[in-house]
Amino acid sequence: MKKVVLYSDGACSFNPGKGGWGSILEFNGTRREFSRGYKDSTNNRMELMGIIEPLRLLKEPCEIEIYTDSMYIVNSINKKWINGWVEKDWKRSDGEPVANIDLWKLMLELIEVHQLKFNWVKGHDEHEENERCDELAVAARQQSVLEADEVYENDIK
Repeated sequence: MKKVVLYSDGACSFNPGKGGWGSILEFNGTRREFSRGYKDSTNNRMELMGIIEPLRLLKEPCEIEIYTDSMYIVNSINKKWINGWVEKDWKRSDGEPVANIDLWKLMLELIEVHQLKFNWVKGHDEHEENERCDELAVAARQQSVLEADEVYENDIK
């Protein structure tokens, strides 16, 4: 299995608000950067998309080391919160619906294909790749033409 490293970050101006994600994929000495901006979303959605979207580009199963400053994502996977949500039909322990179900379902699909290891890095703490991903995410949300995060927009209307 090919070994890949993914660094990722999400950003929103206000929450909810204009959002963006930025990611770096590294494989065999090659480094590619990705980003995308949305006209209305949330920080957690951007954090999730920053991991999901680059992984969806991979054409075969890989072993992937993921670095993110999102404790929400790291804990949801490493502490197996996501397993509890699935068992409870996408409800949290307080009975409320889990946010971002559409993205968590995509994450589960990726977990079935790839071997994913999630690592937390402290954000805005001079971690070179995390800082670069933040720059990409902020630049993406500041573009003049932004995409629609259709699931989010449909949920709030």
